[in-house]
Amino acid sequence: MTRYPDIPKPIRSGIVVVDPDRGTPQRIIILQFNPDTLERSLSPQSAGTGGDSGGGGSGSGDRNEALRLKGPAQESWKFTAEIDATDQFDVAAPDGIHPELATLEMLVHPTSEQLQEASRKTKKGTIEITPMEMPLTLFTWGSKRVMPVRLTELSINESAFDVNLNPIRASLSIGMKVLSVSDLPAGHRGADLYMAHLAQKERLARAARSGGLAALGLGGRGGVMGRS
Repeated sequence: MTRYPDIPKPIRSGIVVVDPDRGTPQRIIILQFNPDTLERSLSPQSAGTGGDSGGGGSGSGDRNEALRLKGPAQESWKFTAEIDATDQFDVAAPDGIHPELATLEMLVHPTSEQLQEASRKTKKGTIEITPMEMPLTLFTWGSKRVMPVRLTELSINESAFDVNLNPIRASLSIGMKVLSVSDLPAGHRGADLYMAHLAQKERLARAARSGGLAALGLGGRGGVMGRS
């Protein structure tokens, strides 16, 4: 067999479930295949409502707030992941891909222990105001994208089964919301990880080449900032 030792092994994307108190990984979910495409959406948290409040405009926003932001942009990710047991003949799979699917599904379920504890408190007359807290979930896409997230969508399309009706192939549509300092309490480990993620964006932005005004046709005596 011909081998190519110099070809680097591809980095896999994945999800890491972290204990928010200790910061230790509780579970690492490595996606079998990296998604071919990523759909990302960023919505600015603008301070104003847009438009102007002058007599000549139709907007109702405060002009002094037009360039102000209340916080980080709301960022969401969406992609399709594939799981295929037939591509892993060297790995025993008596349950098909049930374990892999269950691991992902538990990211949006409370545990049976949490539900039983809530039921016990209800029977004792204890009023539980705070909803059950899930572990901190991180999505990783290489070393430059590690961010706290909450799954907002998990749609599973099972397309092949073994003789025992265990699923052996599935396509998953996964949607995530990036959790920022606007979503997490101060001092939370997830908030610190988001700040590290934002700092990485800033470093990458500084590395980008800056263009010149001449390329935009804006060169001239007064410059782009000049008054007529």
